[in-house]
Amino acid sequence: MSSVATLVFCHGAENKRTYGRLDEEYIADFCQVSRRNLGRLDYKIFRNFFLLGADWRLCCRQMDCDRGDFFHAVYRIQETLGRIYREMEPYSLFPLDEYFSGKVVKTNLAIMPKPIRPPAVQPPLKKSA
Repeated sequence: MSSVATLVFCHGAENKRTYGRLDEEYIADFCQVSRRNLGRLDYKIFRNFFLLGADWRLCCRQMDCDRGDFFHAVYRIQETLGRIYREMEPYSLFPLDEYFSGKVVKTNLAIMPKPIRPPAVQPPLKKSA
């Protein structure tokens, strides 16, 4: 797998752009957040089942648990990490467009209403004596 550097625009004081490896940064964030927020047994299940792609039978045999307990743990992991990935600040890991490029909003400028500007406020006139 080759690494690709991407030009990223930012709001810095000196530079307006920087380079980054967005795919690798995403993978590192994904794995680190998962490791930090799961217990030891849940992370072992997460790593074997989700990251390494092991079959549920192999996971049950390796962890010495039955099918029902294993899948209850899988559903608990999905719920926990799904909430965490969505609520992360400042960039959530889901949806991906918010992580990689900020929120993408498509608009049709031809049908967009023009903003209404409030009338300019003039200072009151002084009464002449």
